[in-house]
Amino acid sequence: MVPGEAMNEAGGRVPSQLRKGVLEHCVLALLRDGPRYGVELLAELASVSVMTTSQGTIYPLLSRLRREGLVDTELRESPSGPPRRYYTLTAVGRAALAEFTRAWPLFRDAVDHFLNDPQGETA
Repeated sequence: MVPGEAMNEAGGRVPSQLRKGVLEHCVLALLRDGPRYGVELLAELASVSVMTTSQGTIYPLLSRLRREGLVDTELRESPSGPPRRYYTLTAVGRAALAEFTRAWPLFRDAVDHFLNDPQGETA
């Protein structure tokens, strides 16, 4: 573990690095069925402990996705509190998600190939 890096329920450095690599596509997948706002995305990600992240991670990610044209945003009034910024998947975002969806099983299988011991033991 890197000095100063906190352990969380989902583990340490390895889960953190893996999450960084797939978080963008998980967010795109969550937007596939319709608009969501940031706190909704955080809650949905946290429903799978290894994907738990913070506002300090999700909002910069959402801003980058917007700049790259993968999501659009819209402010909507909230029944409680200030207006909320909703994020919607664009056609470019759908294409990026489709590309990741095709590539992921091949990538996952390749990593599994190296991790699985021929004698059936894991590292």
